[in-house]
Amino acid sequence: MDALFFAGNRRALIEECGKGVLVMSGYTALQLSADMAIPFCQEANFWYLTGIEESDWQLIMTPAENWLVAPDISEVHRVFGGGLSNEQATNISGVKNIITQTEAQNLRVRLAEEYGTAYSLGDHPHQKYFNFTVNPAGGKLWRQLKKQFSEVRDIRRDLSRLRAIKQPAEIAAIKKAINVTVNAFERAYQKFDSYEYEYQIDADFTYEFRNVNATHAYDPIVAGGVNACTLHYSQNAAKLERPSLVLLDIGAKVDGYPADITRTYATGRPTDRQKSVHAVVLGAHREIISLLKPGLTFEKYQEEVDRIMKRALIHLGLLKTDADYRRYFPHAISHGLGVDVHDSLGGFNEFKEGMVLTVEPGIYIPKEDIGVRLEDDILITGSGHKNLSEALSLEL
Repeated sequence: MDALFFAGNRRALIEECGKGVLVMSGYTALQLSADMAIPFCQEANFWYLTGIEESDWQLIMTPAENWLVAPDISEVHRVFGGGLSNEQATNISGVKNIITQTEAQNLRVRLAEEYGTAYSLGDHPHQKYFNFTVNPAGGKLWRQLKKQFSEVRDIRRDLSRLRAIKQPAEIAAIKKAINVTVNAFERAYQKFDSYEYEYQIDADFTYEFRNVNATHAYDPIVAGGVNACTLHYSQNAAKLERPSLVLLDIGAKVDGYPADITRTYATGRPTDRQKSVHAVVLGAHREIISLLKPGLTFEKYQEEVDRIMKRALIHLGLLKTDADYRRYFPHAISHGLGVDVHDSLGGFNEFKEGMVLTVEPGIYIPKEDIGVRLEDDILITGSGHKNLSEALSLEL
């Protein structure tokens, strides 16, 4: 992504702010242990507007001008950790005005008098469901703005609507990430019978990604047997039993955009029951993807998904009560895919051309040590859809 991409995103967003000023913060660095920091990952909206991947930067925008606010970095920290120069920040973002923290404080005071209203990021709408502490940078800035401006409004919904419809450059980046991921899956599949432990598979994917300067888009899931029934299993360390099914949910990240692909493979010769569960999920997967087109409402989509998945569970003899539906299929069928792996679909009520989303039906039977999920990345086109990851076989 070049500076023109980020500048275009800023122009599109500032139109939504009317006569207000937009002030946003990137994430701050957080502690891992002792004097070590957690590997840094930028706040997605801030990256979408600036391309800056360093911590503690801020952005100030008016209809007439943009400023980047550089963090105060001591010489000691610069020697150990480096830092982004003003020239580099301008080249990445296209923002020519780089100012200090003190200058930003004075600028916000002046803009508060001129505009009155500030736009920034409020709390994440699903924050109450998180089981971790939210990065404090955005909340700290919001509290500062509340003291300076007469009104502070949340710009998150406007940003999510912009990000939901992917531009050609974004689709190209997602395709690159998918191609890297597909190649890694195919190499792993070729030697699948040689793996003895989950971590060996994990290691091969990491090698394939880093060997082409890609990274993992999220913590990879390599889950053999009953481990596949833990949806976000991440230990990736167990011995692989034979015969068993191994669920692989892995995606590369390239140029700021991820892939998110899941396949379920067999170690040894799969049992008839294992083959039956996989076959039923595969049939549901293909049928659900076939539904996708612009104009299909999310409500109708969910109704059809429920119908298909309940039929699949009945076929396997698993749907005895209403509670069995979510017992054996406990997660959402789809999510948006973009700068965030779990990207928003913008608050729209129907699919629109340019959206990219996953389709990922799964059936999980802990008492049988079976978990099967299949996941592909789908682009909504003008006339229907395109499966961006269809090159990777779905077969067991």
